[in-house]
Amino acid sequence: MLSTTTVNREVNLQVLDLNNRFIRHQLRIDDHTLLDRPQKIAIPDGMTLFEAILHSGRPDDETFILWRGRHSFALLNAYPYTSGHVMVLPQRGAPMLSDLTTEEHAELWEGVRLATAAIMAAYEPQGMNIGANLGHGSGAGFPDHLHVHVLPRWEGDTNFMTSVANVRVLPEALVDSWLRIRDAWPVA
Repeated sequence: MLSTTTVNREVNLQVLDLNNRFIRHQLRIDDHTLLDRPQKIAIPDGMTLFEAILHSGRPDDETFILWRGRHSFALLNAYPYTSGHVMVLPQRGAPMLSDLTTEEHAELWEGVRLATAAIMAAYEPQGMNIGANLGHGSGAGFPDHLHVHVLPRWEGDTNFMTSVANVRVLPEALVDSWLRIRDAWPVA
């Protein structure tokens, strides 16, 4: 179940501007109901972050897991580049595609196909980005557990904001993205 918190307070933010200077901002949040951010999950020794999320025992609406196959699963990216940013990954931590069994490999790409169909149905984007960063040299944030990113794209979208200003622009809450994609997920 999703938890909510009603707040009535001021929030002080420090934002890094284009000249790498911190600018202080003060926001007043009045009588808005905010969804709690994803909770931190302890990572047991010998597990990857994604294995810990999968086996956390928490409900899918807290972990943002969208689909579970026999060998793979899909979840919403907790720090998305755009609304609807899904990751598809094997259940077992493996750094490279060549480390997967034939069954894991086949189901991983079936999960990518399903994620693409769900995002297309939920968002009607003008295009899609699908890709994986394998290994430290590629920029992989979690090189011990490969994952395929599936993102909706539109002409003129705000994807450049992350590279230019280290900022993410999201028009909807993560839980709203999760609900939209989960409801559009094809029945296999």
